[in-house]
Amino acid sequence: MKSDLARRIREVCYLEGNFTLSSGKKSNYYLDKYLFTTQPYLLEKIIKKMVPLISPETDKLAGTELGAIPIVTALSLQTKIPFVIIRKKGKEYGTGKKIEGELNSWDKVTLIEDVLTTGRQTLRGAEILEKEKAIVIEIIAVIDREEGARKKITEKGYKLKVLFTKRELGI
Repeated sequence: MKSDLARRIREVCYLEGNFTLSSGKKSNYYLDKYLFTTQPYLLEKIIKKMVPLISPETDKLAGTELGAIPIVTALSLQTKIPFVIIRKKGKEYGTGKKIEGELNSWDKVTLIEDVLTTGRQTLRGAEILEKEKAIVIEIIAVIDREEGARKKITEKGYKLKVLFTKRELGI
């Protein structure tokens, strides 16, 4: 049941205190994605709920380092859809790529996210994919903190699917 999974995710990853989020915003709570993505049993349940959300048109999955990588890897293993990794910044050695893995022009990509706050990092990832001529057909996230990401992402024309909102987690 989806509500049982929501309860379990909250039990595992919800922390109270004074936190600075990747967006720079201050928050009195934090959803530590590593506390659910590093537990195989919980990650497996999340993946089972995410697989049906992936468009059948998807040629590639994509995730931004480091947070979304366990999720996108597990989804790729489950669906057999290849994935690429979006680097936060290009390597300063070797190829200097911002995208790791094979991405072809006009590949239809589903971008996978862990926790959305403002959507800034997600939109940056989509932009990097599109600079490589990929087509971002949708964005799927595990959790939406409901702090503006949905509005920003949909205003840019992207289709957004979210497994859980902050409210559904009981926050």
